[in-house]
Amino acid sequence: MYEPPKTAAHDSGTPAELLAFMTRSWAAPQGPIPTLAGRERFAARRRAIAEQFPGEVLIVPTGREKVRANDTNYRFRPGTDFYYLTGIHEPDCVLVIVPEGDGHRAIVFTEPNPGKTDTTFFTDRTKGELWVGPRLGVAATAARFGVETQPIDDLRTFLSISVGHLPARLLRGLDDDAANTVTGVENDNAFATALSELRLIKDELEIAELRAAIAATKRGFDDVVRALPNARTERVVEGVFNLRARVEGNDVGYSTIAASGPDACILHWVRNNRRIEMWDLLLLDAGVEGVSLYTADVTRTLPVSGTFTPAQREVYTLVWEAQRAAFEACKPGNDFLDPNTAAMRVLAHGLERLGILSSAEEALRDDKLFYKRYSLHNVSHMLGLDVHDCAKARAETYKFGRLSPGMVLTVEPGLYFQLDDLTVPERYRGIGVRIEDDVVITADGYENLSAALPSEPDAVEAWVRSMSGTAPEPWVIPAEQ
Repeated sequence: MYEPPKTAAHDSGTPAELLAFMTRSWAAPQGPIPTLAGRERFAARRRAIAEQFPGEVLIVPTGREKVRANDTNYRFRPGTDFYYLTGIHEPDCVLVIVPEGDGHRAIVFTEPNPGKTDTTFFTDRTKGELWVGPRLGVAATAARFGVETQPIDDLRTFLSISVGHLPARLLRGLDDDAANTVTGVENDNAFATALSELRLIKDELEIAELRAAIAATKRGFDDVVRALPNARTERVVEGVFNLRARVEGNDVGYSTIAASGPDACILHWVRNNRRIEMWDLLLLDAGVEGVSLYTADVTRTLPVSGTFTPAQREVYTLVWEAQRAAFEACKPGNDFLDPNTAAMRVLAHGLERLGILSSAEEALRDDKLFYKRYSLHNVSHMLGLDVHDCAKARAETYKFGRLSPGMVLTVEPGLYFQLDDLTVPERYRGIGVRIEDDVVITADGYENLSAALPSEPDAVEAWVRSMSGTAPEPWVIPAEQ
């Protein structure tokens, strides 16, 4: 699976004497490999998934770096399920869980680190240590993560000889080369589903990671509010928030939506190229992804001037009231869709008061749903390692399932009045409002994890006014995983 070193058109040759000179007189690595804190929880997760498929081989790749343009790659982010089961950030790895006796054996196949006695450390521009940094290698990966490791080039042989007689399941879509080593696999979807459903309930450590990501996100929003007086374009907003995300986390959890004026009526506006005007609303939908890869997902709609216009305040207040109703439905035992149902009822009746819908009750009928012209999306999705977490879970355990303590979900009603929508009074056209918070279901209700970000209309105005000219908060530098 390892590819030979590649050269670029502008590379010069490497004389034999240079090869010899470069591979001598390097100090040996010093000190023990630090172990990953909490690595036993990854082992527990491997046990949990293995117990669901007794007697079967489970194969989970993490994926490979993806080309951005020519010979430049996107920054690598490990596959969610692989990370959830191992804690490993490096690319080109494959986890194999093999039945053994009454239990299982977990092996991570990873790339070796040949060290500086091998010329690839400086000749290989895609993998070489002096080009992209050192890899942990086989032995160090085992020491750090407490899991058996083998070289990635041994994967094909291991699967064909050692476990070729056993049924196997592969998590597809991350590594075509790994997929080509497994044949005759059936019903892979059940494996992906089981992995998603394993993540539906977050433990205390996962919720702590989400709290940290949300706290960093709050500081990122504060950075943006401070910058608003001098932010000439949406791109400035994106850049300001993304700086906080890269300093305090792994990255942004998803492409930052910095939508001003009528751009806020486009749900996933990420071009972020419009000039911001004084009386615009800015819809900022953004989240810091921590170094542990758990991500926040928060939206606030801010009056750039520090004051809502009367029309903006009407729409904003309606969305805020819909979110209050949705919060009240966030209780264990309620249907996952109950918060959505509560919010849409408030929105529909508000749209009737605004003169947009002639009858809220008619618009709410299952055979009509006219309110969706202006609200477009449901108010909740699961949140965790993915911004839309647990996406492969069955409908009966997710969309049509019941809320349980430990579930983390968003609550995000919105209204979007397009500039050219003739069903909307002119004073509301071009206004888009979304308010989104991240909540965890508790034993007797919910906790709003992102409540520190103001959302009540007066509080939002005070926030925007008070932050102008204040100094940014210090960076919080996280420990590397």
